[in-house]
Amino acid sequence: MNVLVLNAGSSSIKYQLIQMPSEKVLCSGLLERIGEKDAQLSHKSIHGSKLIEKTIENHNTGLKLIAELIVDKEVGAIHNADEIAAVGHRVVHGGSKYGDTTEVTEEVKKEIKSLFSLAPLHNPGNLEGIEIAEQIFDKAAQVVVFDTAFHQSIPEKAFKYAIPNHLLKEGIRLYGFHGTSHKYVAKKAQDYLGLAKSKIITLHLGNGCSMTAIENGKSIDHSMGFTPSTGLIMGTRSGDIDHSLIFYLVNTLGYDLDKVNQLLTKESGMLGLTGFMDLRDIQKAAESGDTNCMLALDMNAYRIKKYIGAYTAAMNGLDAIIFTAGVGENSCVLRAKVCKDMDYLGMEINAETNSQKLDGLLDISSKTAKVKTLVIATNEELEIASQAYQLLSLK
Repeated sequence: MNVLVLNAGSSSIKYQLIQMPSEKVLCSGLLERIGEKDAQLSHKSIHGSKLIEKTIENHNTGLKLIAELIVDKEVGAIHNADEIAAVGHRVVHGGSKYGDTTEVTEEVKKEIKSLFSLAPLHNPGNLEGIEIAEQIFDKAAQVVVFDTAFHQSIPEKAFKYAIPNHLLKEGIRLYGFHGTSHKYVAKKAQDYLGLAKSKIITLHLGNGCSMTAIENGKSIDHSMGFTPSTGLIMGTRSGDIDHSLIFYLVNTLGYDLDKVNQLLTKESGMLGLTGFMDLRDIQKAAESGDTNCMLALDMNAYRIKKYIGAYTAAMNGLDAIIFTAGVGENSCVLRAKVCKDMDYLGMEINAETNSQKLDGLLDISSKTAKVKTLVIATNEELEIASQAYQLLSLK
């Protein structure tokens, strides 16, 4: 079964065509800067690669171009689009209604649209990708995997806020995000550790950052909440703040609510602290003595440490901690800062191993460590393809 996995963002489309159950990647690619003059589509298949640089007006045009490349005589992977049995879509917010992978229906699309306000940067693009794919790949089953689905196992004591009870009926609760990534690396860790029962903390660190406490394969707590804005310090998002700060900005400093939202989600985090959004630039500046960048790295690691302590307490123990995603997989500097002086939890890393290049899974634990520290390359596309295959195989 050939499964095309689409991850449609607000200005990008990431894709992989995966043959299941062999998990062979037939082709993959990334379309960036949709709607801009310098849009770029990089495509790679088992037969070759191609780079297209031109104006791509919208997602519709972009997906049609991707469909053409998939069946291209020179760099394509299949002969025609009918060879695609399913299209798997990543959707960021599924609310509390969907805890499992599901086939697309009009009701599902309506639910995704109703959640636009909770994930304004993601759900609109996700839905557009689904609707366009329904037209282009009209003979394929359309399957949705929600980022929030993995976190449906979080107990009420953890997902409910200490606000009036009736607001829970309005859908105000902790949902959790990056679930597909957290689920994938946790399974990899369980297989590596060979534990039937496990207590694991997963750290998805990229431009967006989140942590999950996972007990016996189930999410029991998560750092993001009602929206993907709380928790850790991120690329442009502040993470945890005192909510009274919002009222102070509005009532005392004269900000309007739109400006506050812009400030906390797009102008804060590492960007607000350093002037840089890319951690590589921040690390380079810190090495050159930039005190703002040095402090920002320490703040980032300190916030993560606090969550590690909290989740270890919540699970009454810890078997392993996992670093994943762009920053987690590539920044040995941040990993070292997070793991420093954590020996009271049984965490100790090998500095030499920590500096090695990641190839799938890297165990950076010292020989005497009681808790394993792992670096695992996430693969959300493969996880989505696997879930789509499992769903359709049951029909």
